[in-house]
Amino acid sequence: MKIATWNINGIKARIDNLRQWLADSSPDIACLQEIKSVDEGFPRLEIESLGYHVETHGQKGFNGVAILSKIKPDEVMRGLPGAVGPDGQIDEQSRYIECVFSVQGGVIRVASIYLPNGNPSDDPVKYPYKLAWMERLRLHAQQCLALEEPLILAGDYNVIPEPHDCFDPAAWATDALFLPKTRAAFRALENLGLTDAVRATTDATKLYTFWDYQAGAWQKNNGIRIDHLMLSPEAADRLKATVIEKHVRGWEKPSDHVPVAGIFDFAPV
Repeated sequence: MKIATWNINGIKARIDNLRQWLADSSPDIACLQEIKSVDEGFPRLEIESLGYHVETHGQKGFNGVAILSKIKPDEVMRGLPGAVGPDGQIDEQSRYIECVFSVQGGVIRVASIYLPNGNPSDDPVKYPYKLAWMERLRLHAQQCLALEEPLILAGDYNVIPEPHDCFDPAAWATDALFLPKTRAAFRALENLGLTDAVRATTDATKLYTFWDYQAGAWQKNNGIRIDHLMLSPEAADRLKATVIEKHVRGWEKPSDHVPVAGIFDFAPV
């Protein structure tokens, strides 16, 4: 099975690219971020016509996540558990959707994640929200890992894990994506026993998943790696290969992110 993640940066602006990618790449499960659409406005029929089941957790104008799959999920959960802030306020930002799928021998649990950006890093609300969201993700991942089943936490993490995951570490030194607290929170997630799929299959440098639209970043390969597949031990044991589908960034009207996919030794029921 091929399980992929892609921050599409607007489903309406990128629907033609999405349809082309689904036809060419043919992922069994595709996790999308930044769909920037309410659930009712998602172009469901255009995706279903390609043989995909559609689950969304949308929001008007920004954020929003979705999971497209060739097999229908058994369970769907929308929203990351846990309140925002000490007052128990519910998080109204649509950044997390999780599905459980039946496969031969059991189930797999797949989540599409759009982690907060957090910039500007000195903002009294945005950066603390990012760190709090990461802690909620860690706590939820810990509960999922206790189930001892294949878990794939896929998405735009807005985290540059290591210096070799960006073209110029000095340029990102004060950015919320690369601050020490951000990277420490990401390591805390890894330390639960999660595996970074790309780094499990290659030590190569200059592997990026995002290139800014400005300053010729794509043409110069001035990118960063912020889109990740984080795997439970049960999923990591079944990982065969990963691919960063970089060519998609060269398409007309591209997203600033590209798909990242893992190939797993799972088989649909």
